[in-house]
Formats: sequence, structure tokens, C-alpha cells
Amino acid sequence: MHRGKLYTSQLATIDRESLYTLEEAIAKIKAMPHAKFDESVEVAMKLGVDPRQSDQALRGAMALPHGTGKSVRIVVAAEGDAATAARAAGADVVGMDDLIAKISEGWLEFDVMIATPSAMREVRKLGRALGPRGLMPNPKTGTVTDDPAAAVREAKAGRIEYRTDRGGCVHVPVGKVSFSELALQENTTAVVNTIIRSRPSSAKGVFLQSCTMSATMSPGVRIDPRHFTRST
Repeated sequence: MHRGKLYTSQLATIDRESLYTLEEAIAKIKAMPHAKFDESVEVAMKLGVDPRQSDQALRGAMALPHGTGKSVRIVVAAEGDAATAARAAGADVVGMDDLIAKISEGWLEFDVMIATPSAMREVRKLGRALGPRGLMPNPKTGTVTDDPAAAVREAKAGRIEYRTDRGGCVHVPVGKVSFSELALQENTTAVVNTIIRSRPSSAKGVFLQSCTMSATMSPGVRIDPRHFTRST
């Protein structure tokens, strides 16, 4: 596979076979040459679960101590006082029938959708559009709620969602390259510890099997999983 000059220069700064501490991995990521935009930083974890088993498929949400550094576009399906409160909390678009119609026509220019329980009867009709993009509101992630205003404030402050994919992996944003090393350390530690505490009781063997950190355009830097399991 052909690699560009940026990727090649980044790759030269790390040993792909080595396992780094979290602090070393963050220092490596920040020291790499980067693209001309503020790249996102992500952590990918391979977990010892079988996601085909419903009781081993992890899904949840949490607030990062230092946010994500990303501007989040939020839409809310609600009516009445809940809709008014959501607007006041900073939701970008609030509506009901008009919002449902707009999305059904192909509009998907948002990052998070929040809905009241009573709105879900209509929102579920959008499953084919929202589901594959991970945008369907879900009680497990706090996006189906009677208090959409609180959910909007949490999302704006840096709330992230996580879920296992078909391979038993979880990919979670933990900030931007411009973040301080301490902010990235604290965000990453919070994420990984949350995932570890969410271990299904039916999961056997080693739970956190591997952990890799990367920026948007960079190769992955492997973190020693024992860095986290020793501290939990």
C-alpha cells in the first residue's frame, strides 16, 4: 500500500513493535509532524468479548474530563416544554414532525440526536437512516430522555459514546493534538477505566487485549494494556 510523505515521516518516529506507556504514546503523537488542521486523537481497544452475544456487546456514554475539542451539532426531537428547554440549552435544531420529515428526506448534518420517550414512536421510523451512522437515540447512551436539555448540555460539554464493533473493538475520541499532554492523559485514562469497569460478567480471559492511540492522519502507537490494568 502506498503511503504519503506525512505518514512515512510519522512512522519513522515510532517503533511499531514496541509497547509504550500512556505518557510515552501521547508524547510520540504530539511530537509527530501533523497535517495543517488540529487532528483528533483516538484510542482503539481490542476487548476479550464476543459481540455476537448480546450480553457481551458494550454500549454506553460518558463525559470526558476535558471534553473532545470538537464542536458538536445536536438535534432534538421533542415538543412543548421539553423542546423549549432544549433550545435554551443550546440544541442546534429542535423539532418534531418537521425534523422527522427533514431527516427522512436525507438531511443528516448533525452529530448527536436526542429524543424524548414520547417522540421515539416517530424517530424509530428513521432507523434505516440513523442506525448505520450510529445516530439513533438510545436510553443506554442517555439520548432518549425526559430531560433533553440536560442531555444537550452534556453533549456540548464533551460527552462521548462508545460501543463494540463486530470485531470486539471500541474506538473512542479522547481530544485533539493541540490538547496538553495532561489533558490527553486524563481523558484517555477516564475512557479506558470506564471500559474496564463495564466488563461483562460473562467475558472470559484477558479483557483489555490491546490498546492503540493515533491521530487522524497518523499511524497507531501501541500502549501497554498493563498500564491501565495495574491502576484499576
